[in-house]
Amino acid sequence: MAAKTTDGTLVLSRKVLRAKKWKSIRRRVILNWELYVIITLPVIWLLIFCYYPMYGVQIAFRRFIASKGILGSPWVGLDNFIKFFNSYNFGRVIGNTLSISVYDLIAGFPFPIILAILLNNCLKKRYKKFVQIVTYMPYFISTVVMVGIIIQFLSPKVGIVNHAIRAFGGTEIDFMAKPELFKHIYVWSSIWQGTGWTAIIYLSALSSVDPGLHEAALVDGANRFQRMWFIDLPCLLPTIAIMLTLRAGSIMSVGFEKAFLMQNNLNIRASEIISTYIYKSGLAAAAPDYSYSAAIGLFNSAINLLLISIVNYINAKINEISLW
Repeated sequence: MAAKTTDGTLVLSRKVLRAKKWKSIRRRVILNWELYVIITLPVIWLLIFCYYPMYGVQIAFRRFIASKGILGSPWVGLDNFIKFFNSYNFGRVIGNTLSISVYDLIAGFPFPIILAILLNNCLKKRYKKFVQIVTYMPYFISTVVMVGIIIQFLSPKVGIVNHAIRAFGGTEIDFMAKPELFKHIYVWSSIWQGTGWTAIIYLSALSSVDPGLHEAALVDGANRFQRMWFIDLPCLLPTIAIMLTLRAGSIMSVGFEKAFLMQNNLNIRASEIISTYIYKSGLAAAAPDYSYSAAIGLFNSAINLLLISIVNYINAKINEISLW
């Protein structure tokens, strides 16, 4: 099971090395069998609910007929994708999705970071806990209730916002009927709802900052703002890079429930996004086209995968931080 090289040294054959490797793996499994048992159920769940459904992705390349099943339906190749690219709604749907998502990313991304840094440097613990509770609570409001609150607050007749406008001598505004206001309402209500919850991640990262750094900065005469800028923020950069990468991977995935519930015939020009368009063409239509909606969904996922890969590559090159 060994062979001699030209210089006379002994080397183990591939067969022996492979046997040793498998023996080592078996020993590791036997020693840690409890951990493997614990991880079995999540792996089974992942295979059943995340990987097995990929079998149905081929619907996007077929003219799906329910009575014939997936394999029995005729293969049409890229026809469904071409149909979407050539459709009247393509530009509007992509434009609305990107504009809302990029707007949300640019406007909302800094707020949790700022909130986390301010809370981390707050000396009054009672006030800190109060602010944390107040900012966390909106996250636990369901989407349906949240949209109901938005509609009631912005109602032209009974809404508190229009009551305030009339009190100052202005004219009532039907906010939900104006397409140009839809993205602002969507984005800023999302920022209000999610900022406190997202700040938890950054607060966790700040808890690992070495207190010695702040002590040394105090000795050098640094004030609180300087310590936040030169110590806290640089320590958050790895977490910020990872969160930005994850957000980039969902740029094309604007939340369906909220957009659909806020949508009406008057603002649909600005509120029709990919997820609502997929629902209407694949489920809500009088003659649902499952293959067409599957093709749109696959296109959306492919773009998200491309974006997260690009941002991850850039982070790996610039910051040496990568998800994989």
